[in-house]
Amino acid sequence: MFKTPGPVVLPVIHVLDADRTRRNVQTLLEAGAQGCFLINHDFDPDQFMPIIHATRAAFPPLWMGVNFLAVTGKDAFPILGQLQADGCQVDAYWADDASIDENGANAEAKMIKHARATSGWDGLYFGGTAFKKQRTVDPSRYGDAAREACPFMDVITTSGVATGQEVDLGKVETFRAAIGDRPLALASGISPGNAQAYADVDCFMVATGINEPGNFYDIDPARLAALMAITRALAKGPPS
Repeated sequence: MFKTPGPVVLPVIHVLDADRTRRNVQTLLEAGAQGCFLINHDFDPDQFMPIIHATRAAFPPLWMGVNFLAVTGKDAFPILGQLQADGCQVDAYWADDASIDENGANAEAKMIKHARATSGWDGLYFGGTAFKKQRTVDPSRYGDAAREACPFMDVITTSGVATGQEVDLGKVETFRAAIGDRPLALASGISPGNAQAYADVDCFMVATGINEPGNFYDIDPARLAALMAITRALAKGPPS
């Protein structure tokens, strides 16, 4: 879909206001990133909405996803459907918690799937599975969780144990074996220093690893450029 060599790089912007978000988007576009996610760490979704509208108006062709912090797709998809109906297209939704049950019940995930189907929204769903700060999944069940996730989302999305913490390589290997060629995204811990280890991942959703040191909000152009160079190199194959 993105027609890019190597893993897709989608910087995650922790938004504060429309102007600062616009500057960060300009930075990532100049670096050649394929798109971005916006997330509202500091305020509720109602305050987030004007920033989403302003960003879309400023960058009509931008591939733009959002994460409403701590909101599952059950509540998010109707909002996204209304945004789309109003002419503000959001290309993807990322939920930290896709409510996947490794034991196979998945009642909540089925309700989320229904909410998506009836929302009128046609973007991609990145669903958090065995994800940081959510219900703990025993590592021995990672494969089960990944397999259960496949019918409920477009991109199986996992993370390390906390923001900025890299994902255990064994977890990535287990997810990949369980989901086959389905898209796999990592949403924590990627940086120019470790990206080569994750050559088997399809998408890097990254903030801390490319932001200015000690700055939660602003992308460092040099660090992003370094990550982009590494992902292009990964298109030639995993390191030997």
